[in-house]
Amino acid sequence: MPDLTPRAIVKELDRYIVGQQAAKKAVAIALSNRERRRKLPAEMRHEVLPKNILMIGSTGVGKTEVARRLAALIQAPFVKVEATKFTEVGYVGRDVETIVHDVVEASINKVYQDNLEEIKGKAERLATERIIGYLCQQLGQRRRKGITKKEQQVLGRAAKATKRAPLCVTNEGDHTLSRDSVSRLLRSHQLEEQVIEIEVGSDVEVPDSLIESHLGIDLENHGLLDNCYRSVISHVGQRKRKVPVKEARRILTMDEANKLLDFEQVIECAIKGAEEGAVVFIDEIDKLCGPKVDIGRDISGEGVQRDLLPLLEGTTVMTRYGPVKTEHILFIGAGTFSQNKPSDLIPELQGRFPLRVEFDALTQQDLERILVEPHNSLTKQYQALLATEGVELQFTEDGIREVARFALLMNERVENIGARRLFTIMEKLLEDVSFTASERRGEKVVVDANYVGQQVGGLIKDDNLSRYIL
Repeated sequence: MPDLTPRAIVKELDRYIVGQQAAKKAVAIALSNRERRRKLPAEMRHEVLPKNILMIGSTGVGKTEVARRLAALIQAPFVKVEATKFTEVGYVGRDVETIVHDVVEASINKVYQDNLEEIKGKAERLATERIIGYLCQQLGQRRRKGITKKEQQVLGRAAKATKRAPLCVTNEGDHTLSRDSVSRLLRSHQLEEQVIEIEVGSDVEVPDSLIESHLGIDLENHGLLDNCYRSVISHVGQRKRKVPVKEARRILTMDEANKLLDFEQVIECAIKGAEEGAVVFIDEIDKLCGPKVDIGRDISGEGVQRDLLPLLEGTTVMTRYGPVKTEHILFIGAGTFSQNKPSDLIPELQGRFPLRVEFDALTQQDLERILVEPHNSLTKQYQALLATEGVELQFTEDGIREVARFALLMNERVENIGARRLFTIMEKLLEDVSFTASERRGEKVVVDANYVGQQVGGLIKDDNLSRYIL
């Protein structure tokens, strides 16, 4: 997105999130300041640190969605973690630094996929050349008596596909299929089911000792490598496989792409991208408010808060890919704070979240807008799903209003889970039509207030709504 002004950012967020203008404005300013920082001289750029954000609001009001869409907007590595996982019973061997490891992994996968897209065309061309070579060798160089009826048909099509003689008969009776005719057949997808034998990089487990020698670091206690680094050394060994041409095209394209990639540059760019642009969303941070425990290792809420301080302030974490600095990673904390308040966090942690935004509770009007306005609204999703079965689904205004009213009522009577209640209501509402959709091809289903009352209204009269809808 070239124009990262706060107003443009809010406008883009409005496509997916209804309301919460104060929160959108705060994150838009934080994101714009990050882009402004990039334009500063190097000396000044280092001094400007991101302003971490603390989001406060009940569940289901859009806190996670705002952070996720924000990261997608700038195409930044995004990691979501639950703060409570660092205080679980039996917590052993995991600490808050694993957040940085996850950020680097996400950044590497992103850079890896981006680079694959850039070289995809060249890799496909190289893969096609290899397939042509395999076909000419394995199909064209077989004795006539060994050619199956199906392969004879292939050779016949090849003869028609080119003016040249597709077969060169040798004294031994072998037949060589010309590359020109094979290329024509491949372009016309006439050889998709032809089985060929290919050679590809070995995909067996690679010994850690070989990985360590390649990376120059000790992998003990670091677990398995991700797909990116397994691809780095996958071509060390070669093995043969018999697959159809259409599958060979996919396998060989990836094999050629991995040969073209400079993996050291991938790692270098990924670490830089993580340090300069990553977004970390720490959910349920309010659950860290609690008494300190002095027995053994401090895995209480306060202990985890203190462990988070260095990451938020800026430190260097050693990962298996090298050191990663956290000074310019944007951290977004979120919590309901229904049982406590932000001031219950330790003062040092409060200071690491200078920007605080409070999310508004959802009204019936908000729920109505959520159902129809966002680019990925629920009503549009269900209409698209049922359209695949030939069923036309139409929502009327009074039907939307009734769904929102039931959702609000259930939030008040059972548990307030915000907009997530719409998911459960809509599933129950369209249960029958979804079940019988394959038998109702060509029908039009109108979801009005009467239809909603018939499908969901009976549940409102039941005191134990949780038996039917979460």
